[in-house]
Parts: sequence; C-alpha cells; structure tokens
Amino acid sequence: MRFIVPAIVLVCCCASSCDYPARASDPPPTFTRIVTLAPNLTELVFAIGAGDAIVGVSAYSDFPPQAKSLPLIGDAFTVDQEQLALLKPDLLLVWQSGTPAHIVEELRRVGYRVEVIRTRSLDDVAAALLRIGDLTGRTEQAERVVRQYKQDLKSLLRRRGRTADIRVFYQVSKRPLFTVNGEHYVSELIEMCGGSNVFAELNELAPAISVEAVIERDPEVMLASTDAGNEAFGEWDRWPRIAANWYGNRFLMPADEIGRATVRLVTAGRAVCDALDVARERRAAAARSPE
Repeated sequence: MRFIVPAIVLVCCCASSCDYPARASDPPPTFTRIVTLAPNLTELVFAIGAGDAIVGVSAYSDFPPQAKSLPLIGDAFTVDQEQLALLKPDLLLVWQSGTPAHIVEELRRVGYRVEVIRTRSLDDVAAALLRIGDLTGRTEQAERVVRQYKQDLKSLLRRRGRTADIRVFYQVSKRPLFTVNGEHYVSELIEMCGGSNVFAELNELAPAISVEAVIERDPEVMLASTDAGNEAFGEWDRWPRIAANWYGNRFLMPADEIGRATVRLVTAGRAVCDALDVARERRAAAARSPE
C-alpha cells in the first residue's frame, strides 16, 4: 500500500497542527529504529551521531554518504507502507513543511509513532536537533552540535558589522515564479549578511509572485540555488535596467546547503555573505562610474 503525497516547491506549509512539543523534564523513550521521511531529517539525525538508529530513509537522502546505502521508503510522492512494515521502525520522523497532515494521520492510524519536526527558521533547526537528541538518547551530543551551530551563526552576524543594506530577491523557481518571505530561514540568512528580502512582508512562507512585482521592487541582488542551473536568471535579461542586472549581481548558492534546513545552513550563510559583499562592491563601482 502506498500513500500518495503531492509535490511541493521547496517549502509548502503543512495543514497539520501536530508540531513536536517542548522538551520535557522527564526524558522520552529512546528510539532505536527510525525512519526519516525527508532528506534534511536524515541529515539532522546523523549530525548528532544517531545515524546508526536509522533503518530507512526517503529518496534524495544523500548526506552524509552513509545515508545512500539505507533502504528507501518512498519519495516526495509516495510512502510505501509495505516497506515500512518490513523495516519495523519504532519511530517515524516527518517534516512539517513537506508531509501533508492526512499522511501523518494515516501513519498514526495504522499504529506508527510519528514525530513531526518543524524546520522553517534557523532557531527551528536548533530545536529539531535537541528534540531528536532526546528521542535517540543523544541529548548531550545534540547540545554540543547546537552550541557550535549557534556560534557559527553568530559569526555570520558579527561579519555583517556596519555593511550597507542591499535589496535582495531570492528566486526559488522561475516557472512558476516563487520566492520566500521574511519568516523563511533563507531570508534570515540574507538579513544576517546585511541584506533585505524585497518580499519579506508577504504572508506565505514560499509565495508565488509576478514578474511585474520583481521589477517594481527593483532588487539590487538576485540569488538562486545551483540546482536551477546556469539559466536560472536568463529570463531577467529582458529587463536590463533592474538594478541587479545593471550591477551584474546575480549569484547561485550551493543547492543542498541552502535547500535543506540542517547545520549546513551555516555554509549557505557564508555563501550568501560572500555574494552580498561582492554585490556591494559592484554597486559602489557602478556609482563611481559614468553611465
């Protein structure tokens, strides 16, 4: 039996209200046979040293390399209950922004313990690591990883210093055209690096937008992930007077690092900061040069 899961674009908000609870004073049971239903959750479990507890993963779970050899239980479209039964997991970790509520309820209905993990923001990643640490008996390891993660993020914030603000558009996909709002971790990274997300005020986490809206907001920088390829910004060539085009400020960010809410967001943050540093230099050079 397979559960059908609709496709998503980077992040789509789950209708479930079953967020994981705050850490309790009494430790929860320790789970030793875990299935992760999203690549970022696989990575978070490995990050705290609990990879040996994973018995099954979703498709595209390719980091760290050990994850590639684990049994697959489906992909973004399907969850294979027959395979789950063979693996005999005692815990399923699901991604709040990627696993629809009815799938979570169905998995629970057939008897699985399901933990819903939220990773919308940078703080959510830290909370997720701690929660997974509690569930796997790796509380101390998780706390060490979180301390390092937070220190690395603080270093990005210190790097910002007194850098001048710069307007940034993050393109999730070009057809249809999606971006992120101010609550998304990508927007947080942009802010840490001294940028401002030109669509920060929108209500949806990953809203669809129009070409006209981008032109109107006239970003000075355009960012996208490397999985978009060299043609990620090709369609914007039709509007050479957009500031980002005028300055030559179009940059590709490392796809896995910026596309997955894990501790590797620190690496993504460094790439964002590097890009915005270059973007400011190009803006300043353009201001000094005659048109």
